[in-house]
Amino acid sequence: MRAYLGVYTARLEMPWVKSLKEKRALVKPAIERLRSRYPVSAARLAGQDDHGWEVVGFSLLGYDGVWVETVLREAAQFMAEQREFVVAHEDWHVEELELEGLLPLHTR
Repeated sequence: MRAYLGVYTARLEMPWVKSLKEKRALVKPAIERLRSRYPVSAARLAGQDDHGWEVVGFSLLGYDGVWVETVLREAAQFMAEQREFVVAHEDWHVEELELEGLLPLHTR
């Protein structure tokens, strides 16, 4: 039996932002909208102390690899469509996890 882990990271750029407070007011609501639309765990990962950029990421775990990849692609597209920032670089992948060692002997 297998599970699938999808991971997405992106560098968001906002060169027009003048303060950390202004940047947070753009990024934080976008992350909250992402979480409300898609079953992902999301976080601000780097750049919180810089004005013009930030790295964000989200992940998703499921038993259907096609579903994980589809949701990951849709959520990535959602981030790219936000007008508050520009997605300057993104990376994502889906990993296959083996669950055989975790299953009870009678289910193998």
